[in-house]
Amino acid sequence: MEITAPGILLAVTPFGEGDAVAAVFTEEHGIYRGLARGGLSRGRAAVWQTGNLLEIRWVARLADQLGIMSGDLVHASAALAMDDPWSLATLLSVCAVAEGALPERQPHPAIFRGLLHLIAHNAEGMALLPDIVRWELGLLAELGYGLDLSECAISGSPDNLAYVSPRTGRAVCAEAAGLWKERLLKLPAFLTNAGPGDPEQWADGLRLTGHFLTRAAFGHQNRPLPGARRLLWERARG
Repeated sequence: MEITAPGILLAVTPFGEGDAVAAVFTEEHGIYRGLARGGLSRGRAAVWQTGNLLEIRWVARLADQLGIMSGDLVHASAALAMDDPWSLATLLSVCAVAEGALPERQPHPAIFRGLLHLIAHNAEGMALLPDIVRWELGLLAELGYGLDLSECAISGSPDNLAYVSPRTGRAVCAEAAGLWKERLLKLPAFLTNAGPGDPEQWADGLRLTGHFLTRAAFGHQNRPLPGARRLLWERARG
């Protein structure tokens, strides 16, 4: 069995001396893992870096085997992000979320294209956070854990939505929140209108999606939210 496709390198784990197990996300085939021989050697380490866009070739005798993976560098996203703390934090976070939340060998083309967009615009640093929040919302929906931000769960009104129930994932308007508002998650305005928001709203957005990623996408696997994602939220909230 053989697969050849462009892919985003989501994770690299050392294996033996100089080899690595790589997790690569492709649009048509989803996430595949393979043994990259010499992937961590001096001559190839720059290729096998998290976030890089590669042209990969995966080969295995049987479909359920780990397989051997080789790759050619298409876009050096990791090297371009290395000198900017925000760019590096966002790149590592989105790759870790995709690698941990998505099931292997199942195509998710919309999530792949969204991730490709985030990587292409990664130089925007902190200003990319609203797009990351929207991408994480899309990932949750793709996995069956979508939030309902269309109307208030209590009044049915689509106006002045300000909170989200941490239990149901449904929006709540400011007027209906009442005494429970301290127990609710803030719904940043940039998710309900076309405005760009501000850093405080972006941090609220990361807290919102982080809660449901922790509870659903990772919680159902008995795994914690990736460290890179937690660090991104800590950086965003200051």
